Amino acid sequence: AMAVWIQAQQLQGEALRQMQALYGQHFPIEVRHYLSQWIESQAWDSIDLDNPQENVKATQLLEGLIQELQKKADHQVGEDGFLLKIKLGHYATQLQATQPVLSLQNTYDRCPMELVRCIRHILYHEQRLVREANNSPSPASSLVDAMSQKHLQINQTFEELRLITQDSENELKKLQQTQEYFIIQYQENMRLQAQFSQLPQLGPQERLSRETTLQQKKASLEAWLHREAQTLQQYRVDLAEKHQKTLQLLRKQQTTILDDELIQWKRRQQLAGNGGPPEGTLDVLQTWWVPAVPGGVGWVLGPGAVLNLSLPRCEKLAEVIWQNRQQIRRAEHLCQQLPIPGPVEEMLSELNSTITDIISALVTSTFIIEKQPPQVLKTQTKFAATVRLLVGGKLNVHMNPPQVKATIISEQQAKALLKNESTRNESSGEILNNCCVMEYHQATGTLSAHFRNMSLKRIKRSDRRGAESVTEEKFTILFESQFSVGGNELVFQVKTLSLPVVVIVHGSQDNNATATVLWDNAFAEPGRVPFAVPDKVQWPQLCEALNMKFKAEVQSSRGLTKENLVFLAQKLFNSASAHLEDYSSTTVSWSQFNRENLPGRNYTFWQWFDGVMEVLKKHLKPHWNDGAILGFVNKQQAHDLLINKPDGTFLLRFSDSEIGGITIAWKFDSSERMFWNLMPFTTRDFSIRSLADRLGDLNYLIYVFPDRPKDEVFSKYYTPVLCESTPAKAVDGYVKPQIKQVVPEFVSASGDSAPGGATYMDQAPSPAVCSQPHYNMYAQNPDAVLEPEGDFDLEDTMDVARHVEELLRRPMDSQWIPHAQS
Repeated sequence: AMAVWIQAQQLQGEALRQMQALYGQHFPIEVRHYLSQWIESQAWDSIDLDNPQENVKATQLLEGLIQELQKKADHQVGEDGFLLKIKLGHYATQLQATQPVLSLQNTYDRCPMELVRCIRHILYHEQRLVREANNSPSPASSLVDAMSQKHLQINQTFEELRLITQDSENELKKLQQTQEYFIIQYQENMRLQAQFSQLPQLGPQERLSRETTLQQKKASLEAWLHREAQTLQQYRVDLAEKHQKTLQLLRKQQTTILDDELIQWKRRQQLAGNGGPPEGTLDVLQTWWVPAVPGGVGWVLGPGAVLNLSLPRCEKLAEVIWQNRQQIRRAEHLCQQLPIPGPVEEMLSELNSTITDIISALVTSTFIIEKQPPQVLKTQTKFAATVRLLVGGKLNVHMNPPQVKATIISEQQAKALLKNESTRNESSGEILNNCCVMEYHQATGTLSAHFRNMSLKRIKRSDRRGAESVTEEKFTILFESQFSVGGNELVFQVKTLSLPVVVIVHGSQDNNATATVLWDNAFAEPGRVPFAVPDKVQWPQLCEALNMKFKAEVQSSRGLTKENLVFLAQKLFNSASAHLEDYSSTTVSWSQFNRENLPGRNYTFWQWFDGVMEVLKKHLKPHWNDGAILGFVNKQQAHDLLINKPDGTFLLRFSDSEIGGITIAWKFDSSERMFWNLMPFTTRDFSIRSLADRLGDLNYLIYVFPDRPKDEVFSKYYTPVLCESTPAKAVDGYVKPQIKQVVPEFVSASGDSAPGGATYMDQAPSPAVCSQPHYNMYAQNPDAVLEPEGDFDLEDTMDVARHVEELLRRPMDSQWIPHAQS
């Protein structure tokens, strides 16, 4: 990229004036001009201005700058060069001088960090002016630009607060010195008073001359005291007014950081519960100090990273607030030491209550749940959570380590708590190991409580409304504590609520509970009443939530495609339209999502979708990532895709009739039929023999749709077969069996009964490396082979006998062909 300084020299009009205004005695423009290359190649940005240990780096940069200047000055020759040599030499001494000739001379030597701050500020604004002049938006995006604008604003406000607080400190010192001198003079006046009372003891002559002198002294001193008292009062008023302004600015800064940033952080944490953050979000909660290139690149950050980046801000805020509180306290102390009637007392007491409010808001807002408890919470099961006070270190809260208590409360109790109507100690269950002391970590400055071994012993459910099931009832975990700040001067009660949790007592409730949590995390409005969610949402919004969840659950970067989403819309809305656009304004209700069964099925849309994620996650992740599973196509679409393909082309799709089932559809033209659909496999089948091995067994499956040779796609997943010239000898009298996938009905239909016959089946090599494979043996799967197309009850608690009886009564679907292990 072209050097910024070269481009800065092309600026005109207002932009040029703004650029010139960046320079002055604190940093002469000549230094920028003659050292432009050196300045732009230094890592000013890598220094953390709030870390005193970085002072060494800053000092090296200052020394480097002085050396470069000296070098530049020494190399100047000729008539024009002479003047420049003198000037640059002067600046070099000026930068390192310790005698106060100019304000900046000793500033940088004593505080090299200021030099870094100053140059960083200059470079940032130059880049902005150059970019605006070129009218080229920031490389990342306008969002990044808006974000960096906001960050710049926050940093500028911090800079303003730093200066104004420094200013108040100087004024406070001036006030203190003035007051101390006033008190000395006041004592002097008292001494004169005492001398007056001793005058009668002197002779008349002496008394007269003494009296005149004393009178004069006393009169001038009292006039001075009177004037000085007014000055003192003025100083006090000025200081109080300055603090009023500071607190106004502090409130504004606090709102920006706490409301915008922490609320954003909490929202991200909520989305993380659904597998967020979504790919491609440009998250510029980068380091909060001025970036060298505004925006830079966008990062995809999880809430943890974001939190660590907004932490310095909260700490910096705490520091400035605390400095101002101490100043106000000192001013109060000075006023008590020397009371002067006037408005100051009232102003100070008002300032005191304002700053206490500000600290209170800071402490209560930065008491957060860093690691949320699980949102689907099973009773009698160990779980963990972490709470943290972001400003704990800065406010020395750890001097008196606080204890945090966790309680489970219902949605109703949470509502009452937020309206301050709650009666104390209400809970909806009993949590074991629910108290924890906060620990301070010196190295990181964090104050947090790690609940490692909580367990929900029992739960008290509320009366449910109408169609609501237990897996739709939301609870929350309330964390509460009491913090004392600044010794025991201020004590704050703090509370924070976890994201909603759904309590279950059995694993079979997990998928319905997950649906409740998914809907809540995705569609909760900020600042809602606990835990209100919309009953209907737009289909595209739901697509986003499903895709996020899918990628997180299956742990894959291959999300749902446009075609997949069309398939899901057709399934959910029982519609034939194949255009995603047709669904863009369609709404989905919670009932459609997970309360009402899909037409003609005995399960909901979510239960079907969750089954797909489950089987992919447990057994088929690599195949999904390889693009070997088409998945989201129905039987008819599968036939349409295969119709013009060569015999032996097959595809894998999710079963319509069985939750978490995956089936093979293939084309082989025989007298009986052209398309073959194998009864769906489920998780149970794959724990006996993997999908890859099953496909390898069926050597008449040759091409993975559209035209990839099967072995090319699947052979790397085949279980290696140990080869021996002779069959394995029986060990302890046992002989080893083996399992292989066969489809008897297809074999007879394709006219291949003789295994050695030169038929179509010989075209594909079997994955077995030798003629006598020895497979690992698992228990035989006792389930029925044929999958009926009707209802299928998979409740864990089903009555097996009743289930079998029901199966026998159902009509069989002629479309499926059974598979067996032989």
